[in-house]
Amino acid sequence: MKSKILSLVMGLSLVLVCSCDLDLLDDPNVPTQENASPEFLLNQVQVQFADFFNTTGNIGMRLTRMINQPSNTYQQAWIPQSFNEIWSIGYVDVLNNIALIETLVADSEVPNDRHLAIAQTLKAYTLMTLVDNFGDVPWSQALDNTNFSPQADDGESVYQAAFDALQIARANFTSDLPPVQPTDLYYGRNYDRWLRLVNTLELKYHLNRRLIDPAGSTAAINALISGGDLMQEGDDFYFQYGTSLNDPDSRHPRFAIDYTSGGNDYQSTWYMWHLTEEGFKGFNDPRVRYYLYRQVTANPTDPDKLRCISELPPAHYLIGGFPFCLPGDRGYWGRDHLNPEGIPPDNLERTVWGLYPAGGRFDNNSASPVNNPLLGNQGGGIQPIMLAAFNDFMLSEAVHTLGTTGDAREYLLSGISKHMNFVRSWSMTTNEADVIEGFQTPEAFATAVTNYLNYVGGQFDTAAGDGRMRVIAREYWLSLYGNGIEAYNLYRRTGQPDNMQPGLLPQFGTFPRSYLYPNNYLTTNANASQRAFTDRVFWDTNAADFID
Repeated sequence: MKSKILSLVMGLSLVLVCSCDLDLLDDPNVPTQENASPEFLLNQVQVQFADFFNTTGNIGMRLTRMINQPSNTYQQAWIPQSFNEIWSIGYVDVLNNIALIETLVADSEVPNDRHLAIAQTLKAYTLMTLVDNFGDVPWSQALDNTNFSPQADDGESVYQAAFDALQIARANFTSDLPPVQPTDLYYGRNYDRWLRLVNTLELKYHLNRRLIDPAGSTAAINALISGGDLMQEGDDFYFQYGTSLNDPDSRHPRFAIDYTSGGNDYQSTWYMWHLTEEGFKGFNDPRVRYYLYRQVTANPTDPDKLRCISELPPAHYLIGGFPFCLPGDRGYWGRDHLNPEGIPPDNLERTVWGLYPAGGRFDNNSASPVNNPLLGNQGGGIQPIMLAAFNDFMLSEAVHTLGTTGDAREYLLSGISKHMNFVRSWSMTTNEADVIEGFQTPEAFATAVTNYLNYVGGQFDTAAGDGRMRVIAREYWLSLYGNGIEAYNLYRRTGQPDNMQPGLLPQFGTFPRSYLYPNNYLTTNANASQRAFTDRVFWDTNAADFID
């Protein structure tokens, strides 16, 4: 049987990865006849899953203006090669290794129920994410090592496979305690938390399907609510990075990008505008100093470093009242949406990823360059995959759009409160705790959160119809920093928050309602044909011009 497993690894790699990637099969970490085991494979999968989340969410963050989207148009920004890594990690690493776990567990005389349960949960999330981004994808034939050109299955059937995996996970989490316990990088073998995550992933499944099956989604979500076993405060599902620089580099990848030689990515002017006092609330979001670190606290004056300070806003920015170039006057230095300019010598001045979630520095106005990998929490950040707060935002949307059980306002404010408290509490476990405490006492933070909740609650009360959905979605979006997967789903599902900052050009292309198929899939699969940016995934029945 192990020889068949090894053949499956090699066969799947040939199917899904372009020839230039085949040398990866020589990686000593790839399972072989000698080292294949559920424990080894599950350890691999848990790390690979975080890589899959990070790589996939990067694009979603840019499309939803959470971080800067370079290039003049969407079509210039994203080409088939842009999606190769998502496909390779998702299939060759995560799903392939989970298939090996399933086979090994089935053949083993030792019960490994918890290994299988964790693997099935990650499998369900991965399958849903592939469908959410690519639509129809290979699944029923994808892991057949005799088929080098698997057909793509319709997205709805793959979604059903993800749902089925969640049911298998639930059964295995609740079976008699097995003698073999897995290494659990997420919940430390707290299987009650895993079960609540499974239920919340089901909530996500039904919420995404609400446009095509409102009655079914309503009934299913109400059943989950009445079951009382959705994620609670403290159940936050995230991947925690280390601080090792070498052998291997265990740091958060966004810390590694920004804290080696200074900033190497641009934050979004639009997102920073919403987080700061120049935004719609009139005061700072309590999370902004955790999210972002300013290397300078005053705006630039040299147009060679920031060209737009010497330019007038485009006419469509003036008409729409959008912030241009800088969100205020306090050194929040990023870029507008779809800004194609070259890179000036500003890497030691632009705003960078902060303490949360990237493991960088807390912004206490110290305003110094981040060209030292020993700064801040040294890369010990997290990937916020599914937080307890997200559960509440989804429930708020479900109440508003479907009329499910509960109060949309109560869920909204609970989501905000949970997220702000999580950002603060996690940050206080880091190297920056003393810096935070010296700048902002717990009492000051609590007051800021209360003021924020009062403002948003009042705004929700005075809004009506779609205006309330805009408040719910905006606050969810602002809580999703670091999670482009849910931000992209939210935007396509609700069209909110609407009136997003447009590209700098008057004509900046068609918003991608899904991703293009990757080049490594198209060039190795005889049955593959490219999709268009305008193609919508099966659950997205909104109009063609719904968002931009």
